[in-house]
Amino acid sequence: MATGCLIAAPHSGSGKTTITLGLLAALKRSGIGVRPAKAGPDFIDPAFHKAACGVESVNLDPWAMGSSQLRSLIADCDDRFLLVEGMMGLFDGASDGTGSGADLAELLGLPVVLVVDAGRQSHSIAALVSGFRDFQPNLSFAGVILNRVGSERHEAMLRQALEAIDVPVLGAVRKDALLELPSRHLGLVQAQEHEALTAFIDHAAQAIKSQIDLSAIASLERKAVGGRYLDAGALSPPGQVIAVASDRAFAFAYPHIMNGWREAGSDLHFFSPLADEAPLEGCDAIYLPGGYPELHAGQLAGAKNFMDGLRRAAEHQAFIYGECGGYMVLGEALVDGDGCRHKMANLLPLLTSFEKPRLQLGYRVIKPNGRFEMLEGEGELTAHEFHYSTVLHQGDAEPLFFAQDAMGKELGPVGLRRGTVCGSYLHLISSRPQA
Repeated sequence: MATGCLIAAPHSGSGKTTITLGLLAALKRSGIGVRPAKAGPDFIDPAFHKAACGVESVNLDPWAMGSSQLRSLIADCDDRFLLVEGMMGLFDGASDGTGSGADLAELLGLPVVLVVDAGRQSHSIAALVSGFRDFQPNLSFAGVILNRVGSERHEAMLRQALEAIDVPVLGAVRKDALLELPSRHLGLVQAQEHEALTAFIDHAAQAIKSQIDLSAIASLERKAVGGRYLDAGALSPPGQVIAVASDRAFAFAYPHIMNGWREAGSDLHFFSPLADEAPLEGCDAIYLPGGYPELHAGQLAGAKNFMDGLRRAAEHQAFIYGECGGYMVLGEALVDGDGCRHKMANLLPLLTSFEKPRLQLGYRVIKPNGRFEMLEGEGELTAHEFHYSTVLHQGDAEPLFFAQDAMGKELGPVGLRRGTVCGSYLHLISSRPQA
């Protein structure tokens, strides 16, 4: 029997990440094999998932990925409990109304466990939950976890209201300041920056074990199983030997892309720009993922080995690709939130700034402007954009992509390419799904 569920909520901020982390840790400590996953384009939550259970979390994106890729990504967990954390509200997805957590749950046959912040309501919870249960009739609705419950009396009122509409209560978690995670502008603070993460996970695991019916959760059955598909949307590796920047400034790399490159036979070598490490000498390609370079701009500007290594690689015609934060580092300079200008690699004619932040957010369908090393043929790619920095100056270089938003609106050229160096604000997810 394949088991698993989607942990969802009516809206962001309901506490589903904390509940997910507590469940992952508690299930593992109970001897149950788990496989964590995150619905949608998220880099931060999966790192917390791995910290909670020791298993790498995978992104399952129902808008940007086709069904073949989604099933391929869960092919190795049919003997483990697949615990997927949803994004935003259960029915929230892309701007075109598709790609929600509910869509993912329906496609993979995952029962939905709804985490409800009950802190400021009592009997009204029945109207809220019944609406979510009945809105998409094909969903398998397993029940609710009540979060931020104030007292035994409060819990009794909530249970009474939900019993009247025949909705199982799988647990009730008391309000607890120690179960809140710190955040910043792109979401939660990264797992590697949480100074007391082990203690937090221990506390969450104990709270979940004592207040949620773990056996009921662990026995939830999912209908769809994984499989291996040739048309699974994997991005092509940009080289045989790939140097990948990896530290607090460059942490936003999708595991499914890294694993896909390995499966295609590429060797990945990780290095830390913040430790002033240069990319592997003689590598075919360098990948600079997104992250928080603005928080470390002065340190990066002074990382001579790193910057010189990038420039040497460019001189030797290595393919160098930067996404979002990595893209900004390839530019001439980065202006931080205080207005201080920091020199960057100067490999692309680009000046970016955080001094006057402006949110850019949304899914993208992109077509490369000519050949692009991470895509075979002349197809399209799916991507996601999420940043607050702005472009102050952009010089003479070829555009890297032409983009549309999720509604099909043309956004024009995005990104830059000069020789073998290129990048854009977009985080690539997949080749365009066919099904």
